[in-house]
Amino acid sequence: MEIKSLEELQAVDERTLNFTPLGLGRMRPEDSADFQQRVVAGLRLVDDVAETTRERFEQLRTAFIHGVLCYELFTLVEDCTRLALEQALRDRFAARHKDQEVEVRDFRGRIHQLPASNFPEFFQLLRKIRNPEIRMGGSQDWERFNGMLGGLLTWARKEGLLRGQRNRSRDPSHQALRNMVAHGTYHLTTPVDAARNLSDLAEIINHLWGQPTSGGRLYPAPVDRPVIAIGWSVERAMTVMGLADQLADTHDDTELTYILVRAVHGDPNLMEFDSRKATTAFPARYLWGPGNREDALAWMNREKPAPDQCDYLDQVVLVRTLDGQVDLPAYPGIAAGLPDDEQMGVWYAVRVDRPLDALGHIRAVVEGESGHAPHGECKICPADTVATGDIAAVLEAAQQAGADTEPLYVPDVRTPIAASFPRPLP
Repeated sequence: MEIKSLEELQAVDERTLNFTPLGLGRMRPEDSADFQQRVVAGLRLVDDVAETTRERFEQLRTAFIHGVLCYELFTLVEDCTRLALEQALRDRFAARHKDQEVEVRDFRGRIHQLPASNFPEFFQLLRKIRNPEIRMGGSQDWERFNGMLGGLLTWARKEGLLRGQRNRSRDPSHQALRNMVAHGTYHLTTPVDAARNLSDLAEIINHLWGQPTSGGRLYPAPVDRPVIAIGWSVERAMTVMGLADQLADTHDDTELTYILVRAVHGDPNLMEFDSRKATTAFPARYLWGPGNREDALAWMNREKPAPDQCDYLDQVVLVRTLDGQVDLPAYPGIAAGLPDDEQMGVWYAVRVDRPLDALGHIRAVVEGESGHAPHGECKICPADTVATGDIAAVLEAAQQAGADTEPLYVPDVRTPIAASFPRPLP
């Protein structure tokens, strides 16, 4: 090891200067120090978070900003986020069972009462029990629980502390990466990767303590849905989109046909809107149209539709199959309002974060692809099949799962892009 002077230890690590707010480039040392601090300055934990978890997180944030002087610190921060996740789950388990004992069932069916306010002590007692199980979730079913990362993640999901099917599908990766840190070999990461993992850790911790993250990547707060106007030309060669309250202040060079929808502004699939199918990335709802600009403005002035918010994690959509064909997903209320001839076939109620995740999963199930679960949580897809059967059965299951099943009767309206995609079923 080379012994450096204090001045050398305080010198900037040249590798860090290559990372700028606009991507790869070159920054001055003082600008790099300011930038890397600002990257993590906004990562805050809610007040209720356990103090040990909070202190661990602050250690990682402090180490990150010193990566300007020692590039290897970024790798240490990223690796330690894997271990800090397990600690956060342990602290949340202890907080959930504060001043309580946890019933643990052994392989012979005997019940042990273990104090859980102090997780390390609880874990030592748990290790002495062969094949331990604890009760989880609203159903209070017995589930295997080893007190380690995998068991803690399962417990947190069963208890409703963690949500989202895409997040659930990441759980095996969390375990694999944690094991890689504990037993892996040398590697080197970037400040970008370290910052993203630190941000993800903050989101997970905050959600464990009941707080989603505004604009979050994993556990976002409900997103805004303003009224959006989508218009297209007569020959359908051009499609435009924008906030409906700006219709009166714009001018069309050519006559356009419009529809109005309540949707997330910036939804990457909004140009593919289909009033009867769930084809957008976020939940979108038909409001009016099609018609010309003047009629759209008159409806807006008369009805004064207000924006709302939607929570899209763990939403329930329905997928119909008939004669081996799989239809596009639909929201339960839309499916309930379809004509009788469009309600025939076998239906699936699927819990997903994105509607098209349900389409891919049910296609795999119908085609008999190995490993895709026709019931319950799929280990391959970010999808959880709630029910299968006729339309009445799946609507009842969807309602019990929290979905709005009040029938909605909407006209069959599609944007030109959506109309260019053939529907699998009429």
